[in-house]
Amino acid sequence: MYGALWRILPGPVWLRIILLLLLVVAVVIALFTWVFPWADGILNPINVTVEPN
Repeated sequence: MYGALWRILPGPVWLRIILLLLLVVAVVIALFTWVFPWADGILNPINVTVEPN
């Protein structure tokens, strides 16, 4: 998968590295913006079943 992504990206090596870093940043931002809050609403870690002492 990474090899295919590397071959798809245009330009010299330095430009490919910059594009890959931008793609990684975009994926991380998307995860923190939409995916993790959505998963938090489904998993709902607030309802704990452990009783305090």
